Amino acid sequence: MAADRLALALAVTIRHDGNGGVADDLTAPEGLTDWVRELAEPLRDALDAEDFTADTAALDAVRELRAAVRALFARAVRPGPPSSADAHRLLPEDQAMARLNAAAARAPGAPRLEWPDGGAPVVRAARPPGFTDADRLVAALARDAIGFLAGPERERLRACPAPRCVRYFVKDHPRQEWCKPSCGNRARVARHHRRHRTES
Repeated sequence: MAADRLALALAVTIRHDGNGGVADDLTAPEGLTDWVRELAEPLRDALDAEDFTADTAALDAVRELRAAVRALFARAVRPGPPSSADAHRLLPEDQAMARLNAAAARAPGAPRLEWPDGGAPVVRAARPPGFTDADRLVAALARDAIGFLAGPERERLRACPAPRCVRYFVKDHPRQEWCKPSCGNRARVARHHRRHRTES
């Protein structure tokens, strides 16, 4: 998964735990702090990720946004099935869109030109004062999700069909069927076991 796909990175903070269950990387503020710091580069316009420390309010806001993103991802992969992690408790789509749009509006964004000596001009987002890092984080994640869902990658979004996998992924090449090779191996092993059980 490309690190610059923030919406996808947010969605897959819910994942298979390796033991037949589901793991959530965002159960505590420390988990959110670590996750944001891992995504420092794609978040550089929104906040100084290395200095970010999550609190409970930031964690709650990001988790609420993630629920909206996953509900809208479930809609995007139709007619295929959604991730089994939350298929039984998805937000209603109108509520998910309202939550996503409200999150995107939490902090204003405006372009700012930077042109270093000897370098090429670069457009960055301005960070207006008066907004918290949590506001900027949630707004940046929501704006990325809006761009993702309204862009061409939405057509390649899939829920991984491997046994026990709960991740979403972008199908980057025509033959890709799973989110990662280990899921493909798990699917082939499960298929092999099913075949041998029916032959016995």
